[in-house]
Amino acid sequence: MIFPEEDPISQGVFNYHFHRDNSPIYIHSENFDTDEVLPSYFFRSYKQMPALEQKALDLAHGRILDVGACAGSHALYLQQKGLEVTALERSPLCCQVMKDRGVTDIRQADFFQFENDKYDTILLLMNGTGIAGSLSRLDLLLQKLGNLLQPKGQILIDSSDLIFLYTDEDGSAVIDLVAESYYGELSFQTEYKNKKSREFPWLYVDPDLLTEHVGRNKLQVKQLIKGDHFDYLAQITL
Repeated sequence: MIFPEEDPISQGVFNYHFHRDNSPIYIHSENFDTDEVLPSYFFRSYKQMPALEQKALDLAHGRILDVGACAGSHALYLQQKGLEVTALERSPLCCQVMKDRGVTDIRQADFFQFENDKYDTILLLMNGTGIAGSLSRLDLLLQKLGNLLQPKGQILIDSSDLIFLYTDEDGSAVIDLVAESYYGELSFQTEYKNKKSREFPWLYVDPDLLTEHVGRNKLQVKQLIKGDHFDYLAQITL
């Protein structure tokens, strides 16, 4: 097994695929109890995915960009439907996994450095707003997405409203919603086989705030599909 200077999730995905090692990945945050994720989770079939992920894949059409493709499960499903899919992923280990699984078009690159292509559907699933990192970078993310979109294209991105973490039983908020720091801005650290990543920022956006920023960037929310617990899928168009 190999442990290059990569993030723990990529290491777990690589070792599960090539060695069937399903040792857990741990997700640490000051805001939550430590969460445990098995690498096999990233290899789910369509039937094993949550309803919002399934809905996003059902809506996908045309030329598709799968941002943060990881093990390639979304890309593979769409590819098997006969659609043209580009799997975009920073991790060399994940790219090796996707190649071995049969994903045909893999681009190893940082999303914010990726350019010169246009797509009919752009997928950012499994809390896709997270890659913005902070609320101050959400406009940058939306501008980049808009630049990669065909005139009649769509962006399918999901997130969660974390207000439920700060709400009393009577429905009143127990945080200052006008505080300097937005409650959806979190920091995480991942761990695999006692090796930890650096802390990294991750953004959750409530649907009203996402809609506001979408409009600010000359895009529009065509529909918001709500999940079972404060999660949602946004379909965004030009």
